Formats: sequence, structure tokens, C-alpha cells
Amino acid sequence: MIQAKAQLQVALATAVKQLAPDSTLVPQFEQPKQAAHGDLAITAAMQLAKPLRSNPRAVAQQLIDALQAQPAIQQWVDALEIAGPGFINLRLKPAAKQAVVREVLDSGPCFGRQSANGQKLMVEFVSANPTGPLHVGHARQGALGDSLCHLFQTQGYEVLREFYYNDAGVQIATLATSTQCRIKGLKPGDDGWPESAYNGDYIADIAADFLAKKTVKADDREFTASGDPDDLDGIRQFAVAYLRHEQDLDLQAFGVQFDSYYLESSLYTSGRVEDTVAKLVASGKTYEQDGALWLKSTDYGDDKDRVMRKSDGTFTYFLPDVAYHIAKFERGYTTCINCQGTDHHGTIARVRAGLQAVGLGIPQGFPSYVLNTMVRVVRDGAEVKISKRAGSYVTLRDLIEWTSRDAVRFFLISRKADTEFTFDIDLALKQNDENPVFYVQYAHARICSVLNQGAAQGIATADLASADLSLLTAPSELALMLKLAEYPGMLSGAAASLAPHDVAFYLRDLASAFHSYYAAERFLVEDAALARARLALLAATRQVLRNALGLLGVSAPESMSREAVTESA
Repeated sequence: MIQAKAQLQVALATAVKQLAPDSTLVPQFEQPKQAAHGDLAITAAMQLAKPLRSNPRAVAQQLIDALQAQPAIQQWVDALEIAGPGFINLRLKPAAKQAVVREVLDSGPCFGRQSANGQKLMVEFVSANPTGPLHVGHARQGALGDSLCHLFQTQGYEVLREFYYNDAGVQIATLATSTQCRIKGLKPGDDGWPESAYNGDYIADIAADFLAKKTVKADDREFTASGDPDDLDGIRQFAVAYLRHEQDLDLQAFGVQFDSYYLESSLYTSGRVEDTVAKLVASGKTYEQDGALWLKSTDYGDDKDRVMRKSDGTFTYFLPDVAYHIAKFERGYTTCINCQGTDHHGTIARVRAGLQAVGLGIPQGFPSYVLNTMVRVVRDGAEVKISKRAGSYVTLRDLIEWTSRDAVRFFLISRKADTEFTFDIDLALKQNDENPVFYVQYAHARICSVLNQGAAQGIATADLASADLSLLTAPSELALMLKLAEYPGMLSGAAASLAPHDVAFYLRDLASAFHSYYAAERFLVEDAALARARLALLAATRQVLRNALGLLGVSAPESMSREAVTESA
């Protein structure tokens, strides 16, 4: 059907051009909200009505007349119908839908993927300061960022995953003093324990390993402790390396890997921060007032000008962000996406203003942002707010240990990033249709069971590509094939909209279409040709389920504990 739809797209564009030669409209097919309205919908008539000075329904009829002369329409379309104010509903012939099965089986893991487009993309996500374990907010960013990377890779982009973190500053100083207090025998609640100190048990673990003179190694650094309680700088470096190692373990447990780590401190040591200030001053987009240096960010749509350098000579936090994004641009990444918490919303306008003001030709709207809300965790009907290990919040590792990596990855990607989300531990553990990740994985396992039964009866999976697909005419079969055909377009749309949750929505819909098919038909029927055709459809469905789950970092199990997986096919 992918080929059929491409041919139909050309036919539609040709018909629109015949009807309105001067129009710049690029017509597209849309998916009807109700299956009863057809397989595809066209809205071009309503868009052309005004320039053509005609009634939309009259334009729709003219468009249908032009379409019916197109060979692709004659080959693939059963009917064209006008509906409502000027919609054109299109009903496909079964052959158009059946074709997707062979397309999936031929492409396998590459189904839905575009060829390399030569474009580079950087996605920055998680970017947690090394002051404690990764929390559930970082987990959501990890799921979002990694899924976005997979999505853009399907569209032909060369993708780099980057982790940016502050290895200096006030929070790191607090980490060092907190650890030093533990080393010297103090603990939370004792006289002399700093009010701003970190209270989690992990601080005691760092202190014990420092006194033991251990060596810790993270993906981007390695450090050996001196064991000296007065070596504050050594304590700082050891604590940062220790927590970076802990974060690496969290990310490994989550199935996330980074290609690059970028240190905020390097922006200062390399002179990038000072160089950025010099560029902004030279551009004429700054002024001094009250002893501070200001950026004219209102020239670029900000609600007020922003201080870059305070009167005491220190920089405000958005200035190194501007320097960092200049570095991204200079490394050849003209398209960048940042996955961050909604608390970063206020920095977007000022960072973009600074990037426009330096005059380097950085595109407007650079970088793009995907902002996520925090996650509420519920267990036994009550909110879980703290972790003994972290001291004040639920960690990523807590979620994985309480449920599973698959559940955490799927759940955290199953809603739009900027919507509130409650992670229900009890729901994530259910092995029934209420649990969305179980529902999808169960569809994959169920198909594996049927295909294994087919193989035992002599119908090898390798032979299914030659099945007679014209036999697939049952309503549930046609609905399932239509859903398979939506996959490539869903990927393109999800990437363009920075909406990886669309993949999770699609998976639930595809699993639903399969489960409905499973309930409506039998597969290993006496008619051998029909059995082969139905198993071919199942094999194609399994492939698309596997492909889409992989984009979310979720496994596709071939067997599951629910007894129904081994039901007769």
C-alpha cells in the first residue's frame, strides 16, 4: 500500500494542478477519524473553493472528475464520495491494502525508514548535574530524548546524543561540603550539619569510598580518592566522578547511551564564555546599567532585557547556555533539540535572543525544545515522594526495580511531554489489558505463538512472502492492513512534530487491531492457501510491532506468562 499511496499522491497533485493551475497548494491525504468514512480523506476542495470562487462541494465534484481519469485512481480506488462541506472520502480496493503485507515482509526492520538525507541532528537530554541519583524527571527526559533520536534516525538523520552537565558551581560546592561533613563523622540532624547539604544515603556511600581511597570511573572521567578529610578539591572531584558513574549505571539500566559528554566548566576554561560576551558587545546588542552588562533581548521578542554579567563580575546562568549553543552550531549541528524540564521555559527566549544577536547566521528558533513536566509516582493508591537512597525524591532506578525497564520506558513516553503524568506502579505490574505495555507486548507474543504453531504444521515463516494475499478480505484483516500502512507516515509526522508519544499511541492502536483480528478469525484453517495468507499478515504485524517497540527502547518478547498466549490458533 505504500507504493499505492505514493501513486495516489501523485494523482491527487496532478488533479489539483488541472483544476487550479496557479495554486501553490500541496494536497495531502488525511486519515478519517471514523473508519465508516473511508480509508483516506481529501480536504483540498475546501482549500481551493475561495481562490476558485466556487462552492466547496462543487469543487469537490470537479476534483473527483479529474481524479477518476488518473490511472492510479482506477487501479487502487473503489469509490470517491463527497461528504459534509466538501470532504472527499476515498475507499481503497482490497489489493491496495493487501500490498502492505509484502512491503513489510520485504523491508523487515527497515520498513518505514527513509534513506540517509545527509543532515546532522544533535539531541541533548537528561543533562543532570552530578549531585545525586537520576530522578523520575530525568527518566522522562531519557525516554523522550532517546525515542526522538530513534525517530529521526528513521527519517535519515545522522543523530548525536549529548549529555551536558555542570561540573562546577554552587551545587557542586554543596556536594563537596556535604561529603566532607560525612567524612568527618557528621550526619543529617547533627549540630554543624549544613542546612543546604544533601541528605541522601548516597552521600555516606561516597564518603566511605573516599576514605577507602577507591578509584571511580565514569564514561567521561576517572578519579582516585586521597582519603584526606581536608582535601576539599579532591573530595569534589571524587564525588563528581562517583555520581557520574552512578548516573552511568542508571542510564545503562534504562538502555540509554550517549555519544558525547559536554562540561559546563569547559566553556570557561576554553574562553568560550568570554568570547561570547565579546561577540555580543561587538554586535551592539548590549548596554551597561547599574554596573551590570545587559543583553537587548527585547529586540528578539523577549519580554524584557536580560542581565548577562552581574555587577559583581559573575555571569548569569543563561550566558553559558548561549556559549554552549554557539559551540553546537560551530560543530556543524544546525538542527538541535533540547529535552528539558518545564522549569527551563523562561530561558528559551533569552537563549535564542543571544544566539541571534551574535550574528553568526544561526537560524531563528534554534535550538528546538521539548519540555516535560515532572512525574507523580503512585503506589497502593498513595503518592510516593521520597527514596531512602536519594533522600528527597523517587529515582529512576527505584522505578525500574519496582516495575521493569520496559514499563518505565513505555509509560514515560505514552503521554505528550508537557502534560502531567502519574506513574502508577500497580498498573505497571498488571498482566492484563489494562496495562498498555503488556497489551502491546502480548500482541507480539501471541503472534509468535501462532507462527510457531504454523511452523509445527509445516508452514515455514520464510515461505510466507509468496502467500496469495488476495485471500485477505475479512473486515478485521482489511482494518489491520490499513493500520500497518499508516506506520511510515506516523513516523514522519511524529518526527516533524517532536512527538514520540505518537509511536506509543500507534502501538496501542495496532495491538488493538490485531487482538480484534485474533478474536474474529482463525488462522490455521484447513484451506492451506488462506492459512498461509493469514500467517503472512501476522508476520507483517509482528515485524511492525517489533520495529515500533524498538524505537521506544522496549523489548518485543516472544513468549509471556499469560496462558492465552498458547491458545489454539
